[in-house]
Amino acid sequence: MPKMKTNRGAAKRFKLKKSGKIKRGTAFRSHILTKMDSKTKRKLRSPKHVDKSNVKQVRELLGK
Repeated sequence: MPKMKTNRGAAKRFKLKKSGKIKRGTAFRSHILTKMDSKTKRKLRSPKHVDKSNVKQVRELLGK
């Protein structure tokens, strides 16, 4: 049986933490931030994790 290949797109977007949670990036942080409220931008800065309903799918993509 060959090794499972990691989905390279997923590898660039998700990081597996020691606790088992999967860290992810935040949407709406790339451009056109001038019209966004400072409070909103500050909230988007905080770390986000993949929802438990999607953890299995993301783990399979990461080959873990």
